Amino acid sequence: MCARNGRESTRKTGRPHHNEGVTANLTPQYHDAEERFKGAADHAEKLAALREMTALLPKHKGTEKLLADLRKRLSKLEDEAAHPSRGGPGHRVEVGHVRREGAGQWVLLGPPNAGKSALLAALTHAHPEVGEYPFTTRAPLPGMMEFEDVQVQLVDTPAVAEGHTESYLPNLAHDADGILLVLDVTADDAEAAARLLHDLLSRARIWPRARPLPPDAPPFLQPKPVLVLGNKAEEDDGTFAALAREAVGADLPFFPVSAVTGAGLEALREILFRELKRIRVYGKEPGKKPDFERPFVLPEGATIHDLAAHVHKEIAERLKFARLWGHAKFDGQQVDRHHVLADRDVVELHA
Repeated sequence: MCARNGRESTRKTGRPHHNEGVTANLTPQYHDAEERFKGAADHAEKLAALREMTALLPKHKGTEKLLADLRKRLSKLEDEAAHPSRGGPGHRVEVGHVRREGAGQWVLLGPPNAGKSALLAALTHAHPEVGEYPFTTRAPLPGMMEFEDVQVQLVDTPAVAEGHTESYLPNLAHDADGILLVLDVTADDAEAAARLLHDLLSRARIWPRARPLPPDAPPFLQPKPVLVLGNKAEEDDGTFAALAREAVGADLPFFPVSAVTGAGLEALREILFRELKRIRVYGKEPGKKPDFERPFVLPEGATIHDLAAHVHKEIAERLKFARLWGHAKFDGQQVDRHHVLADRDVVELHA
């Protein structure tokens, strides 16, 4: 192999290759991420390192080929995670990927016996194994939570514990829309559990959205909604919940709940949908009633054009105007493609 700027070429090994001009412009942080990629022991670690390299790579003409190479490798790894069978005979893909469904995906993280599986069972139609012994959950298990006319995906995960945390959990959390930290308010080790959970968020490159982003935050750090569920509230008069909240951070949204009695769960359904920053829009054909059974779920700030593109690319290209019911000056108001939609708007597209 030939050496370039003190680094060996990795063209033959399948590792990202840098030319001499590009390497001189790469930051030490990028090289650190590259070394983690080279030494990655599993699929999840490779994904995490590649994502960090892509975010840290300076974006200019001299790095265009390297950026394209990184994105190609990242796309391949993500596709293998989503479709393990495509890896071919003898190809082993790290478990842990859960395909997103519904209006958004929340991943539940917590220490052993915090009640994650019981909460999943209480909020969804999933039937996880629920036991009084540690590490009952051995693989991610998704379930669909109903809220009014939409569904939100919740994913139960193996326990986070010293020496027992699954290697794919940071990657699973990184890909989710939001994180639910589940704590047993009656446990006497809340501080240690909170420390492990915060360490996991750090490894997942997640920053709680409730906290102001540091001015020196690296580009790969992702602000996400992070909520804390103080489970087993039926055994507490509020004293233990206060201690658990202090342990995990008083600035994080904290909700006492009970998987046993259902306390706090109905209110939680709405909170989980609202925190996703999504809106529901109902379609209407000219001369017909709106379809209130199947709303289109779009991000807050979406426009008429975004809705049209969501329906069909050709409709978006031919869109002339739309008529709006709901948050309009009057029913059937004519609006253009740039009009910003609101939750529960009814829209009639004209192309």
